[in-house]
Amino acid sequence: MDSIVVLFSGEGSNLEYLARVMHKKELEIVATITNKPEAGGISISNRYGIPCHIIDSKGFETREAFDAKLVEQISIYNPDLVVLAGFMRILTPIFTSSIKAINLHPSLLPRHKGLHAIEKSYDDEYPEGGVTVHYVSSELDGGDIILQREIPKAKLSKEEYKQRVLSVEKEVLADAINMVLS
Repeated sequence: MDSIVVLFSGEGSNLEYLARVMHKKELEIVATITNKPEAGGISISNRYGIPCHIIDSKGFETREAFDAKLVEQISIYNPDLVVLAGFMRILTPIFTSSIKAINLHPSLLPRHKGLHAIEKSYDDEYPEGGVTVHYVSSELDGGDIILQREIPKAKLSKEEYKQRVLSVEKEVLADAINMVLS
């Protein structure tokens, strides 16, 4: 069975979906790692019996030092893939040159890289927004695209659009993981 490590920074809703739908069925989530000691995803990891490691990014003087520790921790598990699911860090070549990883982003890249992508996508001139899963590279949200799914914006309020993106992104992430691992 293929194995993944999931990185997250927040509430862990995408982690929860992957654990519920895929863990010990299609693959094994062998560990999770968060850079935020107060992240809600920690309790999700614990609920599913998945080892969770907290590497507080505030404890490192440089991004490179943090990334070196992150690579060291991931390497213990030797996963087939690392999945960034709401991991809010820009990663350096120390990570990107040694770890095969994918990232979920809530816009149709290359549109709206970085933060606040859902809001920017809703407010742009295009009739659709969407979600992207891409390989992680040293360029912010710039790696090769694996999968995208469009979401029409017509007749949706900003909040309805946001909820649709948050719902669809979970399925797209699972589909992209299966594509990469197959």
